Amino acid sequence: MRRLNLSEWAVRHQALTLFLILATLVAGAYSYARLGRAEDPSFTIKLANVTAVWPGASARDMQDQVADRIEKKLQELPYFDRVQTYTKPSFTAMQVIFKDTTPPAQVPWLFYLLRKKLNDIRADLPANLIGPDVNDEFGDVDSVQYMITGDGADYAQLKAVAESLRQRLLKAPDVVKVNLYGVQDQRIFVEFSQAKLANLGVTPQAIFDSLARQNAVAASGVFETQANRIPVRISGALTGAAAVAETPVEANGRVFRLGDIAEVKAGFKDPPDFLVRSGGKPALAVGVVMAKGGNILTLGETLKGVMAESRAATPVGIDFTQIADQPKVVEHAVGEFTRSFVEALVIVLIVSFLSLGLRTGIVVALSVPLVLSVVFVVMNVMGLDLQRITLGALIIALGLLVDDAIIAVEMMVVKMEQGVDRMKAATFAWDSTAFPMLTGTLVTAAAFLPVGFAPSTSGEYAGGIFWVVAIALIASWFVAVVFTPYLGVKLLPNFAGKASHDEEEIYHTRLYRGLRALIGWSVDNRVKVVGFVVALMAVAAVGYTHVAKQFFPISDRTEIFFQMRMPEGTAIGVTQKTAEKAEAMLAGDPDIAHFSTYIGQGSPRFWLGLNPQLPNEAFAEIVIFTKDVSARERVKAKLEKAIEAGALSEARVRVDRFTFGPPVGFPVQFRVMGSDPQQVRDIAYRVRDIMRADPAARDPHLDWNERTPSVRLELDQDRARALGLTPQDLANSLQMLISGATVTTVRDGVEKVDVVARAVRSERADLGHLGDLTITTRSGASVPVSQVAKIVYEHEDAILWRRSRDTVITVRSDVIDGVQPPDVSTRIWPKLAALRASLPPGYRIEMGGAVEESAKANAAIATVAPLMIFVMLAIVMFQLQNFTRLALVMLSAPLGIIGSSLALNVSGAPFGFVALLGLIALAGMDMRNSIILVDQVRQDLERGMSYRDAIIESAVRRARPVVLTALAAILAMIPLSRSTFWGPMAIVIMGGLFVATFLTLLFLPALYALWFRKSLGAQAPAARRTGEAPAAAGKLAGAPAGAGLVGAPAE
Repeated sequence: MRRLNLSEWAVRHQALTLFLILATLVAGAYSYARLGRAEDPSFTIKLANVTAVWPGASARDMQDQVADRIEKKLQELPYFDRVQTYTKPSFTAMQVIFKDTTPPAQVPWLFYLLRKKLNDIRADLPANLIGPDVNDEFGDVDSVQYMITGDGADYAQLKAVAESLRQRLLKAPDVVKVNLYGVQDQRIFVEFSQAKLANLGVTPQAIFDSLARQNAVAASGVFETQANRIPVRISGALTGAAAVAETPVEANGRVFRLGDIAEVKAGFKDPPDFLVRSGGKPALAVGVVMAKGGNILTLGETLKGVMAESRAATPVGIDFTQIADQPKVVEHAVGEFTRSFVEALVIVLIVSFLSLGLRTGIVVALSVPLVLSVVFVVMNVMGLDLQRITLGALIIALGLLVDDAIIAVEMMVVKMEQGVDRMKAATFAWDSTAFPMLTGTLVTAAAFLPVGFAPSTSGEYAGGIFWVVAIALIASWFVAVVFTPYLGVKLLPNFAGKASHDEEEIYHTRLYRGLRALIGWSVDNRVKVVGFVVALMAVAAVGYTHVAKQFFPISDRTEIFFQMRMPEGTAIGVTQKTAEKAEAMLAGDPDIAHFSTYIGQGSPRFWLGLNPQLPNEAFAEIVIFTKDVSARERVKAKLEKAIEAGALSEARVRVDRFTFGPPVGFPVQFRVMGSDPQQVRDIAYRVRDIMRADPAARDPHLDWNERTPSVRLELDQDRARALGLTPQDLANSLQMLISGATVTTVRDGVEKVDVVARAVRSERADLGHLGDLTITTRSGASVPVSQVAKIVYEHEDAILWRRSRDTVITVRSDVIDGVQPPDVSTRIWPKLAALRASLPPGYRIEMGGAVEESAKANAAIATVAPLMIFVMLAIVMFQLQNFTRLALVMLSAPLGIIGSSLALNVSGAPFGFVALLGLIALAGMDMRNSIILVDQVRQDLERGMSYRDAIIESAVRRARPVVLTALAAILAMIPLSRSTFWGPMAIVIMGGLFVATFLTLLFLPALYALWFRKSLGAQAPAARRTGEAPAAAGKLAGAPAGAGLVGAPAE
């Protein structure tokens, strides 16, 4: 039975092959048009927020009676990592964080279990607790955000416009959700003076009862006639502030109009929870979430039409401002990719043309669109989008996908130059190098396995690299053995004039003679060469310790975060005033295109890397959209200078840029954990002092340490009992007078408006009047607070943080520009050794920030590394089926360390997660060349050469394709090296592959000669093949008569 030869099949069925080429190109173009576009790959946010409110409770009560019970239950969840609890008076919020290794598919089930467990313990929580409520919708990223503002318009009018816009946006294709931010709930306030009501003999309860009776919805009967059912409706329900003011209030036989005895006014929730401002004006934000797999560029064009319609239908004076614009960012990214890709393609073509000739280079060049077409088809089937990771992976693949085509066409040219028939030359690569090429291709793809299957958020984020590169490499092999032979037959020039009956003549030019002499010297001085290379590896490993470390690099996006943290317990109105001062600093700056302000909470998630912020009235954030990256740096420098000069001294201010990858928060963090808050605080202060000694740490501080004023009323129990008062009566009355109490709800169309009763501002805003506030007893008598309770002024914890039920204070800081956070953390950590050693039992200090997140990502890669090594070994063993050759190939894998260490140290580029992926992939690229070279030695030995001649001649014959493929891969990385995100990886691959390629041609022959040092002058025996068994041509395994043994040097 004749052995299958795909190359021969392709050149014998030329019409069918041409049809397949055209079909592949058309399918690729169609798939490319249908691929989704996005800025970043999506990854699962493996956390949920749990909140609960217990009116009147202190922070300590919230922690002990609510948070602790919930925390214990949450620790039963599968994949549970930790729970971070933030507790303040009357409120607790918990971030339930699942392990980084949690499979993304399990996260929705975990959220279901979370809700189920919270429901299970509801009976054990305080009776009047509101909640616990769960928010797990952090996966949404607003592709586009709009700000709605209007001079003279109130929040109700802005909301009406926003709801109208929301309806229009939801009808647009690929829009799955529209979020509104900064909406203020309407209120009708009934504010009364206690003195005035006392003079009139009216009690607050009389007002409440009158409003409830007037606004009640009650059935009025239904007439059942012979033909119809006719319900009876009674008018008079309250419809607005004016109607509330007209409510009759009866007291002591007299009827009063509510508006005459109290001030009735419409307004909004006071104080607000969350405020949004745009350009220094009150605003509402509208966020548009794109459906998964949607095309962000198409969405951007669609939304332009929707917004044009909305502007035309909106009253004059209402303005729409687009702030987050992912379509523009993605368009820029795709344009940058296209430019980089074209540059890389031109470089690869120039290499092909200069080294192989014009028509030969064209054959190589035509393999590029064919491979990319296959890649786009498979990406479309797998649901992979075009985004930062896959676009970069395509450029990485570009330098690799021409390797097989170069090897195949170079082999074809050599055979034609040796006088072999064109058709036979086209099929020769299949018999000689197809399966070593496939082995090298699979090994290179396997080198990307750790990033494709790393069980972590970082792995999920960057996993597309493996799929794109693997698809491209495997597709490139099929193109090289099926389409490239056909293209060679059609396009290669006639080499008949150069043909020679001496097959070896082309390897005896001056260049090859010099190379042969160099390789011969390496073989003869094998101990020196191997020792020198091993020494270089050791030096390179030491060199890596001097390379700056990072997790992910700073983004090249133009936004800046301008964050203000006020002392805990600060009222949101005070925070707003500070934010307005910050806005004044930004107004009129020519480098700023726009800025939006968020008070009481962080900005909505308009970028994948944003970390969800917990609600906090003492926090404000301004997102500044600058005009370009240089403008971003100028604005950042101006703000930092102003802050150092004393601006916004009432707040702790942070000016920050975006960072690629999963969110980290402050880059340098040390967690102090223990049981007693005061002792934890004392240790944290000592950690902060040590951090301050490092010049690269900017503004080290504790994430919480303030105590806030509070008032405690010590009730005189005997007097209270005599008056018929209980602590609950006192608490309810003060809550109503000071903060307000909802007495009824007005129905206004689709809106529900709470009617809130409270004391007039002059009585409720002055703490000094607390004792004068009067409480109405059950008998109707009015009693001042000072008559039944003693007022005690004290301080309490404004906030308590816990981590998995341990009190925790995080000491954190930013770093100065030009310094990598992991370097700062690892420099400070040894200085904390003495402090760590002196800690009492139960107290500890942990390192967080970029170092911790990087360690998680690296650990996830390490868990997949054994699989990668096994797959590589298996692939190489299937091809070589000899332990000796397997060992020789694997020993070439670390060669890339030498050049990559040199490149990183010379360029000053940091070594981070992306660079680590490049270093791992480099091992596969190094082994690819070694496999082809080692297999060539096998073939030469089978032809009867001595070990020495086979080693030298194999290296000489494979030098050109090895150098050309490496050169193509190296030079294709040049455009990528300019990228902020991909630059370190490109530098690692360029430097490592450059040095490894030349070392492969010298080190591998020397290593081979050292291994077979006793047999260099001998031929491989034809009968005994224990050491160098030949492979059967055409089989993937290259199956020998018997498996080779490591003891081959005995031959």
